[in-house]
Parts: sequence; structure tokens; C-alpha cells
Amino acid sequence: MKLSIYSLKKVLFQGEAQLLNCKTMAGEITILDNHTSLITVLTSGIVRIIDKGQKEHFFPIKSGFLEVGVGNEVRCIVEE
Repeated sequence: MKLSIYSLKKVLFQGEAQLLNCKTMAGEITILDNHTSLITVLTSGIVRIIDKGQKEHFFPIKSGFLEVGVGNEVRCIVEE
């Protein structure tokens, strides 16, 4: 999937990813390739990404929004 994670100050991650794990108001979720469309609110916690090279990335956030769109694109806008 094409994943972009933006904070108000910088781009935290932009590239191909296999997995995105984060906390929402409804609980913890994992987004994989070709996930169904979704828009949700992110809550305080750690955003975990596994990129195409199997490298893990971790970003602590306070809050944010997650959008899974058509074309296997995922976007997050977060507050660090």
C-alpha cells in the first residue's frame, strides 16, 4: 500500500508499506494491502509500520486521523 503519515511540521513516513498498526477510538487496528475504505480518528499511542523491506518504524502520536482510500492509498495526519 502507498502510505503517507504527516504531522503539522513534517512528513513522518512516505512510501510503500505492508502493515500499519495504530489505536483508534474503537480500539487497535491493523491496515494491510487492499483494506476496505475507512476514515477514523486516531488516539494517543504508537503508530507501527512495516515497510516493504521488512523494516519496522514507530511513531508516538497524541491524536490524528486515518483515511484508507481507493487505489490502495492510506493517509494519516497526526499530532506528535
